[in-house]
Amino acid sequence: MVTQNRRAFHDYFIEEQLEAGIALTGSEIKSIRDGKITIGEAYVRVSGDELWLVGAHIPPFTHGGYANHDPDRIRKLLVHRRQIADLREATERKGLTIVPLRVRIKDGRAKVDIGVARGKKLYDKRQSEKERDAKRAMQQAARDRS
Repeated sequence: MVTQNRRAFHDYFIEEQLEAGIALTGSEIKSIRDGKITIGEAYVRVSGDELWLVGAHIPPFTHGGYANHDPDRIRKLLVHRRQIADLREATERKGLTIVPLRVRIKDGRAKVDIGVARGKKLYDKRQSEKERDAKRAMQQAARDRS
């Protein structure tokens, strides 16, 4: 795994996950392999019959020449048509959003895991934090007992 969007897990309930390929240039994949990608502010937009990753920042490759890429350009995501139709339906009818969850290298290719997400309210975030703290306390108590 190259990077993970922790903010997405904090701000959203992830209802469904999906793996998508990313259409990249040569200098972009080199930067991703160096671990230099930021997806904290990114989201996925359905436009026509295509998915687009908006707001992801991939800095220029350090050893690149004059033909380096634009770090904030919109990148196309590669998924099946049926999956795009399902995602469009989820965003239009159900009021959900699509967020990138993590970026990883699989068989030499960059993949992004996207999630169909429902936004959390403030009280939901507090409840999630309470559950996480209780789980951590139970694990610590079990560890101290042994």
